[in-house]
Amino acid sequence: MQIVQKSIGKPEQLTSQLATLNMPDASLLLAFGSVAHFSATGFVDALRSACPQAILLGCSTAGEITGDGVEDGSCTLTAIRFDKITASCASTPLAEMADSYAAGQRLGLQLAAPDLKSVLVFGPGVEINGSALVNGLTAVLGSSMPITGGLAGDGGAFRQTFTLGPQGISDRTVVALGLHGEHLHFGHGSFGGWEAFGPARKVTRCAGNVLFELDGEPALAVYKRYLGEHAKDLPASGLLFPLAMLGEDHNSIGLIRTILGIDEAAGSLTLAGEILADGYLKLMHSSTEKLVHGAETAARAAAQMLAAPTEQLALLVSCVGRKLVMGGRVDEEVDAVSEVFGKQTVLTGFYSYGEISPFMPGSSCLLHNQTMTITCLSED
Repeated sequence: MQIVQKSIGKPEQLTSQLATLNMPDASLLLAFGSVAHFSATGFVDALRSACPQAILLGCSTAGEITGDGVEDGSCTLTAIRFDKITASCASTPLAEMADSYAAGQRLGLQLAAPDLKSVLVFGPGVEINGSALVNGLTAVLGSSMPITGGLAGDGGAFRQTFTLGPQGISDRTVVALGLHGEHLHFGHGSFGGWEAFGPARKVTRCAGNVLFELDGEPALAVYKRYLGEHAKDLPASGLLFPLAMLGEDHNSIGLIRTILGIDEAAGSLTLAGEILADGYLKLMHSSTEKLVHGAETAARAAAQMLAAPTEQLALLVSCVGRKLVMGGRVDEEVDAVSEVFGKQTVLTGFYSYGEISPFMPGSSCLLHNQTMTITCLSED
């Protein structure tokens, strides 16, 4: 496996920078960039010209990640040539949020094969039920299939995000990559670093990923009371105060949910994934130190699974809420991951509106929010 990476500053620099990529026989070209890059005329044609044999895959972001740290408004291109494993690509349009589960099923049917070992998936960051998408995939591929990836961003605007797949750029398409063969080494890790505070609130009315009531009150009204002066900046300010999901016994089930939208008329919150209809929710907060430690923990979990001495790729998908909390210190979580993997690992990735990964090896894949999720790839 060989890896070449380029970071493109402005969209008009794409053509000149691609000329130095020098991997025409790449198997896969990953692109994570700003909305400006994904909206630029000729973006896809330029990528196809540089890597004519490659599967094109990626999405728009709320920040781009490389081993050098975090950028905004750039585009990271990572070309990979596989020597022994093979890759397949799938895509499907997402008609509406209610189509999320069926979209996952359609992707699963396209990818299903006896030698399929893992899946990367990227979906729109708005008007999607991320957990339903994941459930649809696992319904077809099985709960033991490792599925990782994330939901696209648009710089924190929550208006229009994009994915890149076989049909090019789209704001309503879910794309996925299947990795096949016994020579694949695959590792993953996911961890947060957030702490719950305040009382547990009972979910008294919800529908999928839309929360209508907490303790019999409109959920939006309850949430606004907690946020105080931050309430005027919703839904963006909701990234600073995610919700911890608790079971009927008030114990955490290890999942966090981010607010993607609000409905003033209905008094509801739209979350990035589904919640338990009979569960409880608590607000959460964090600090830079705790989030950096969480990123390091995720890296160690992924590295322990991989244990590969050869060149490898680490895909980092971190929630935009973490970026907002850390501010100017956001590079620290990438530095912590880089220290775990060392110089033999090429880092790429993005800040997202949702992260996809199993909790641990062999467990079912889930949609996470506010985590650092890491996927490692190499071949023997």
